[in-house]
Amino acid sequence: MQNPKSPQAFGGLTTKAYEQAELFARRLTARARHLRRWPTKRGITCFRLYDRDVPEIPLVVDRYQDCLHLAEYERPHDRSPAEHADWLDLMAKTAAETLEVPKAKVFMKRRERQRGMSQYERFSEQGQTFVVHEGGLQFRVNLSDYLDTGLFLDHRITRSVVRDAAAGKRFLNLFGYTGSFTVYAAAGGATATTTVDLSNTYLQWAEENLQLNSLAGREHRFVRDDALNFLKHHSSGAAYDLAVVDPPTFSNSKMTDDIWDVQHDHAELLVRLIALMSPGGVIYFSTNSRRFKLDEAALAGVNVREISRQTVPE
Repeated sequence: MQNPKSPQAFGGLTTKAYEQAELFARRLTARARHLRRWPTKRGITCFRLYDRDVPEIPLVVDRYQDCLHLAEYERPHDRSPAEHADWLDLMAKTAAETLEVPKAKVFMKRRERQRGMSQYERFSEQGQTFVVHEGGLQFRVNLSDYLDTGLFLDHRITRSVVRDAAAGKRFLNLFGYTGSFTVYAAAGGATATTTVDLSNTYLQWAEENLQLNSLAGREHRFVRDDALNFLKHHSSGAAYDLAVVDPPTFSNSKMTDDIWDVQHDHAELLVRLIALMSPGGVIYFSTNSRRFKLDEAALAGVNVREISRQTVPE
């Protein structure tokens, strides 16, 4: 006979799970009400609704126009694998019903601790791609096939800042991913852009995003390379006026023998990049590592400003 307090081998939902679903629904309702005018008043159709607001519900919920993208972050719990699968289904159903989104347009991912390049690997062939709009620009997103969608919503304000600063500038995008920063820089009047990434898939995606916005041209260069290796072999002299560096926390891609660790490697990368910047050049550096500590000693003499509060969307 099964102990009622032990994990259920064949799944099932507990009273606690339903209580969490109610709490989740209330939080989503409040956030949706707060952001309800964004699509019409601000033209923002892709935004974050929930970001692990309740510790026992470690999910991130992003709205991409009429679709929802849910990501689960690893956190200890007392559910069996079967119970946890049912719990995730309940949370997805709760989000869909609360926000009035068809279940077929709700996508759930599990975000584990970064191991190698797993956050960039393709794990599905559903091909649920479509074009979304942000800041008067267009971007192709894929909600089904990769852990990330192709457009990081937490960078929306920073992208706008880059566009405002780009006129007449030579722009460099390291760890360029799908090129959203490059699109914004080009739209802002950058005279030239260089986008560096190890993945041909993402470089092609970045080119497509430029084409979507009628911004493609020879002045936009795409380089398949490791960011640090790109800088090590770059010709000397001031080559850039504006740069964005948005590295992963950790990476050991099969495409390079080097292991990237943002805490260990950021100082060398920034020092090498600074040597390529024009006088008065600006670098926007971003990391999602919560334990990250900038090596200020290595950057002595450089004007460093923390702008997270001004650039993280509400």
